[in-house]
Amino acid sequence: MPELSLEQATTIARATLERARARGSKPLAVAVLDAGGHIKVVQRDDGASILRTDIAVAKAWGAVAMGTSSREVAAMAAERPQFVASLGALTGGRVVPAAGGLPIRDPEGAIVGAAGASGDTSDVDEECVRYGIEAAGLSAG
Repeated sequence: MPELSLEQATTIARATLERARARGSKPLAVAVLDAGGHIKVVQRDDGASILRTDIAVAKAWGAVAMGTSSREVAAMAAERPQFVASLGALTGGRVVPAAGGLPIRDPEGAIVGAAGASGDTSDVDEECVRYGIEAAGLSAG
């Protein structure tokens, strides 16, 4: 089974935060998880509030657990609120249905992890995470 390396995870986190700074966004926290939902790297930029790391982890965890973006999980919540509420109960609140979490795919298309960010709008969070994933030579989504 393909694995997400620590070097790749570190690149994703660093590039996500660099992208956020370059575009002038609010301070972000970023989390990169492996395919089993385990934390590889978490970074919180200067000025990001303390809850941002937990939100970033939850966005990434939901993306890897569901095999789709946290944006799609949010769409599911709108269409099937009871289902997504059940996800929250089943996972002990580990899923945040808001954009900003993306699965990470290797060159063959296998999911090797997920990354999530929190601190700005969900759209900005997602944009920065996508940039970070691509900076590591991997695919988002």
